[in-house]
This record gives sequence, structure tokens and C-alpha cells, in this order.
Amino acid sequence: MKKVLKSKNIVLEDRIISGSILIEDGFIIDISEKDLKADKELDLGDDYIFAGFIDIHNHGGNGVDANKADVEGLRKISEFHASNGVTGFLSSVLTDTTEQTIWCIKEASKAIKKENTGAKLLGIHLEGPFLNPKYKGAMPESLLAYGDIDLIREYQAIGQGIIKYMTLAPEFKENMGIIKDLVDLGIVVSLGHSDATYDQTMEAKGLGAKSSTHLMNAMRPIHQHELGIVGASLMSDLYTETIVDGLHLHPTTVNFMLKNKGYERMVGITDCIMAAGLPDGEYMLGVNEVIVKDHDARLKHEDVRAGSTLTLDRGFRNFIEYTGSSLVDASKLFNKNPADLLGFYDLGLIEKGRRANFTIMDKDLKVTKTLVDGSIVYQRDDK
Repeated sequence: MKKVLKSKNIVLEDRIISGSILIEDGFIIDISEKDLKADKELDLGDDYIFAGFIDIHNHGGNGVDANKADVEGLRKISEFHASNGVTGFLSSVLTDTTEQTIWCIKEASKAIKKENTGAKLLGIHLEGPFLNPKYKGAMPESLLAYGDIDLIREYQAIGQGIIKYMTLAPEFKENMGIIKDLVDLGIVVSLGHSDATYDQTMEAKGLGAKSSTHLMNAMRPIHQHELGIVGASLMSDLYTETIVDGLHLHPTTVNFMLKNKGYERMVGITDCIMAAGLPDGEYMLGVNEVIVKDHDARLKHEDVRAGSTLTLDRGFRNFIEYTGSSLVDASKLFNKNPADLLGFYDLGLIEKGRRANFTIMDKDLKVTKTLVDGSIVYQRDDK
């Protein structure tokens, strides 16, 4: 059955149009400024239709921690993200024991095969264990390790290719030495929790690394004599994850990053934990106890920030507020760029042949509906 969405504000890659989107079997088959017809019609009036938002780095939400999320837990996470306009996400597994990581991979593999009721689980992001203790952030230091490609091959075999993205610190020769192998396994490599120099970052990029993880957080800062991983990321075509919560990055820092990177290589993420969507209190992040106060998550026994309570729709609104960006430009950080980074070329844009995944927002940029493969997976009560 064909469906049509109508709106006065369809946000395309380069402009906003008034018109219709024709959908069949979960894919976009036509876009027109004319009044297209179909068996089923949804008129969204003045609401904005964006290509579906994608969160490639988050650790759960609404009371569920990704490191402890079984199939049911992942369903709850996906439905929570859908309520914030997310149509697809990676489950970010924090550095943990081998046994627990394997359990997470198996549960995610089962969840992907289930009928979708929220945002679509697109795979796993391994944040570690090949990280630098100097910039461990909320990572458990006792579980950090050096590049063991056989371990990742085992993980990837168990999950049948479910690992799509991995963060590592390239300054260790063992870690640098496996970047090409990770790429061959179908894993996009991101650099983070790292003391890498400029030259080491560029060497890793030459070996196939494509991104930097939550840029300017948990990594060597810029110095006038050594630009480090931050300078290399800003001066190259590496993608840069960006947490736009006003805590991890000052608004002027977001502007500074934008001036250097432009709109094509920044990726908006949440790095949110199980506390996202819930009040201040005590929570978990993997093996860590976390206290959230004034929406700021920190380790209970160490003054270190531990993820965020950000939601992706709020990150989008913040980015526009901080930078004055247009809706067309700003939205790329939340749909096109993460899709391009991870090679999900059927996502990320409103374009013929792409999946009918849409984030629908009102004039205040609050989420009213979320559609995955042409079906509504979230609808605000008043809509």
C-alpha cells in the first residue's frame, strides 16, 4: 500500500519545500512540490519533516543501561529514543568484561531481529577497551587493554557483523596496528579517550580511521606546540562527534568547531546514559556508579563527567541556538552525517530510494511524530 506525507515544510538536503512524499514498502518513491495521491494520507500541516535523526553514540536511557540491556531493555531504549525523534541508533557498550561484552552483543543481535517498535537498532558501538588510562573518563581502568584483534574478530563473529563503530586510542602501537584490520572487519574506527599527538592522529587517519569521539572531551587538548588529536581533527576531514548539551562543550566552543569543520563533518551525538529522561539521582553507567545533579552526570567516587542526560532533539535545538544555523544546515549533523560516516546510505536524507525514516517537529522544534520505514513509532499525545 502506498502512503503519502504532506507538509508545508519538507527539509531536503539543500532547501525546504512545501509538498508531498510518496512511500511504498518502507521506502521513498517520490518527492514533489505537487499534491501526490496515495491509498493513505497523512497531512502534517506546518510541521517540519526531517530525514530521520540517528544517534551513533549513546549508553541507554529511561532507566536502562546499554551494558545491562537485554532484548526487552533494548526495546525500552529504542522507544525512548523514538520519543525524542531518533529513528536509528547504535548501542554504545562501555568498556566491560569480555563475558559481559559478549552478552551485550548476543542480546543486541536478538533485538535487531525483533519487530521494530521504536528507533531501529542499527548495531553496536564499542567504546573501548583499547583506550588510554590517562584519558579514561568514566572507563574502568582495570578493564582497559591494548589492541587485540583476535578479541574483536571473536566479537564480530558472535554478532555476525553487528559491531559498526569502535573507539580506540591510536598512540599505542598495538592499537595503531589493528586499525586496518578493524576496517576490514567492517568497523568504522573513531579516535578517542586518547593522548594522541597530531602526527599520530594523522597516521591513524591514513590507516583508515574516520572519526574522533566526543571531540575535546577525554583527549589531549590543543597546545601551541602540539595541536594533538583536537587540532588534527579540526584541520582534516575526520568526522567529529559533538555533544551539544552546554556542559561538555561551551556554546562558543561549538561555534569554534563549526567554523573549522563546517556542516559536512560534524556529527551530533548524545552520549546519554540510563538517566536520560529521568530526574536527578543515582544511576549506573556500565560498572560505574553515577550521580546526576542538575542534569549533569558524574562518577560517584570521582569528579569526572560520565556521559550525559542529553536527548538528540534537545541537542538539535541547542545547536541552532548556539550557532544561529539554518534548519537545513543544522539537521545534517543529526541525519546525513552520521549516516554517511557509518555507510548507511539508505538513511540520512529525504530522497528517492532512501528509507522512509522521518523526524517530525512543530514550529518550536519539539517532536510530534517519529516514523521508521514509513510507520509511526512515536506520536505525541496532543498530535
